[in-house]
Amino acid sequence: MNFEEYRAKPLLAKSGIAVPESALVRDADAARAAAEKIGRCVVKAQVPTGKRGKAGGIKLAATPEEAKFHAQAILGMEIDGYRVEKLLVEAQVPISRELYAAVLNDAGSRNPMILFSMMGGMDVEEVAETDPEAMRKIPVDIRRGFDLAMARHALEGCGLAEMEGAVAEVLVQLYQAYRGYDAELLEINPLVLTNDKRVIALDCKLTIDDSAAPRQAELAEQAAPELMTALEAKAQQAGLKYIALGGSVGVLANGAGLTMTSMDAITHYGGQPANFLEIGGEAYTKAKIALSILLENQEIRSLLVNFCGAFARTDVMTEGLVSAWKELAPDIPIFFTIHGTGEEEAVKIVRAELGLEPFDLMDDAVKAAVAAAAEAA
Repeated sequence: MNFEEYRAKPLLAKSGIAVPESALVRDADAARAAAEKIGRCVVKAQVPTGKRGKAGGIKLAATPEEAKFHAQAILGMEIDGYRVEKLLVEAQVPISRELYAAVLNDAGSRNPMILFSMMGGMDVEEVAETDPEAMRKIPVDIRRGFDLAMARHALEGCGLAEMEGAVAEVLVQLYQAYRGYDAELLEINPLVLTNDKRVIALDCKLTIDDSAAPRQAELAEQAAPELMTALEAKAQQAGLKYIALGGSVGVLANGAGLTMTSMDAITHYGGQPANFLEIGGEAYTKAKIALSILLENQEIRSLLVNFCGAFARTDVMTEGLVSAWKELAPDIPIFFTIHGTGEEEAVKIVRAELGLEPFDLMDDAVKAAVAAAAEAA
């Protein structure tokens, strides 16, 4: 779940991190009224994506009329596929230095990782590329946590002088917010030092683990709507997860892990997967709707079906898929590999109804699907 800035900033404030005075508006006149109250301000597009400034979605305004002018220009703008319908009018602050701070899930250590840089306000990728040493990486043992002493130690040698303690406190508060809200990423860029010796978060990016929704029910309702294609939306309505990937080998498997393994194997053998689409868990009976969604992608030249049953029965999935295949009658080759619960029955269904022989090995099925797609192309 991704959150727009105006949703994430109050969570920082609730955790003790200072944020500028601001107002959410939806039209230019409201932006002008907000600026009259706030004073010199920043007019910021509210969409759940980065690089808003580069797209022209963040503008400084010295007067209410200027705020209205910028609001008129930004509203309706499209940034990274999102239409701007809301603005945050935020007070300008006297910036002395821009920093970067974030906490994220580190796949390597399977623990949180705190990132800190004295080069805030820039793209993280750009900082890492131009000067890898500029980004400090502080691994955190999730069992032990992260306290003020650790934060001070992490900031040693950064040149923060008398502001080191205040910045260290913000890092601790940021980590606590990350843990408290089940975040995958909580980022402040820039985190600024002001001329009057304050530490203020000027922006915030928040991503929360989808599986945390039951624990964060109230917060989950505030998440930004996911930007989806028509097929992705159709799949979601059917209780399926579909992602178009641009390749020519269609993939239909049960379980996210097996689907990703199938995709990796397709790439390994020289092909390109056309999609992510899995029918595991409670969706294992939805082979028919899954197939119909998948076949709406006109770029698919072959289809790999990889079923491996544990609790889900492969014969139930296969029966639904074969029935749909005969009904839809697609003009592409299909390749099966089936193992696990209901395997014998599933193989019999494929043989009897489609006249095809499933492959014993996944690799052989993948190679055949990749070769067929290449030949069709």
